Amino acid sequence: MTPEDRFPGPEHPDSGPRHQPDLDVLPYGTYYEPDAAAGYPPAGYEAETYSGYGGARYLEQHWPATGPDQGHTVHAPGAQDAPGGHPGLNGHTAHAGYEPTLPDRPSPAQGGHPGPGQQNDDPPTIELGPPLAEPGLPYHPYPAPGPGEPPGPLYVVGDVHGYLDELRTELRHQGLIDADGHWSAGRSRIWFLGDFTDRGPDGIGVIDLVMQLAAEAAAAGGYCRALMGNHELLFLGASRYGDEPVQSTAGTASFLAAWRLNGGQQNDLDRLEAHHISWLSRLPAIALEDGHLLLHSDTTAYLEYGESIPEVNDAVHDLLADEGVDEWWDCFRRFTKRFAFRGDSGPTAVRELLDTYGGTRVVHGHSPIPYLTGAVHADDGMPPHVPGPYVYADDLAVAMDGGVTMEGRLLVSRLPI
Repeated sequence: MTPEDRFPGPEHPDSGPRHQPDLDVLPYGTYYEPDAAAGYPPAGYEAETYSGYGGARYLEQHWPATGPDQGHTVHAPGAQDAPGGHPGLNGHTAHAGYEPTLPDRPSPAQGGHPGPGQQNDDPPTIELGPPLAEPGLPYHPYPAPGPGEPPGPLYVVGDVHGYLDELRTELRHQGLIDADGHWSAGRSRIWFLGDFTDRGPDGIGVIDLVMQLAAEAAAAGGYCRALMGNHELLFLGASRYGDEPVQSTAGTASFLAAWRLNGGQQNDLDRLEAHHISWLSRLPAIALEDGHLLLHSDTTAYLEYGESIPEVNDAVHDLLADEGVDEWWDCFRRFTKRFAFRGDSGPTAVRELLDTYGGTRVVHGHSPIPYLTGAVHADDGMPPHVPGPYVYADDLAVAMDGGVTMEGRLLVSRLPI
């Protein structure tokens, strides 16, 4: 499992208690912190925003870098005790079947190891919106700018995970919506980087808002689009396949069990409708905008689905339309890998993606910034400060998951950073 999968936030009983490790700091990049505007932060945020987890030493011990994609191996005993769980739902590796872990179970440091021949892996991500244009052609999904008129400013939104109120607050602060929650940004362009649901209280409300803004932005000559995150794949899989067994090298699981163990909220599944499924299923997995290669996951697994952006997106869409539960699970597993851009080999991994798909910088969500930075609790007991997006891997990568599920913040930022 990954750090955010093991230790979801405390706001919802199903997420389990939070673990408070005492960790060392090992920075890999720098923060981008925009100038504070008058009257900000708004109500609901403290004067400084924080995220409660991190630690490079903990990461290296429990998710060690093991190859170009820096896969991670974790095992925690007792996952069979979880509601809807199955024996063998524990841990993951970079090249085997993903096996969720109870968020409050001990890590390998406390004992427990995979059985003979078992390996464990991690899950993926997907996207929404109209089809992407062919590479190299100017892309204006809605009314094209007039002669000499440039496109509107470009914004990206990190992982939301059901925190609808926080999303509205940040979009309002950036001037993208008005007080009533409607698009107010004219020709501006905005990309959500995936993970709309799970852990937070209102994932369906987040999806409804993004769909609404997509229509309103189009009418204003801008656009609102989104990528598919690994939690979209997990949510769709739970809806479509339920408790149907999924074979993996670490044991047999199901999408529904994995979804529950990774913060799935039953009220989201109860409110999921056909139009939500249709919209989510068409999201792209990867996009290129103004030289920014937009991904949900900080992994090179995208290279396994094609050598161009259209190839990758077509491969994911074809898989979701036609393939069976094991193919879905494998896709989910691959796009849940993380930390490929962290450490000494990180810049090389980023350049491989940029050389293949184009662009000059990768922008991603998925891995909470406190885990990338190795942030620790301060001496006064306060969690680490998350001032803004995190730029690392020789300035080639920008992380946008501010750790909203861990008392961090939901990031909405204008590009370029």
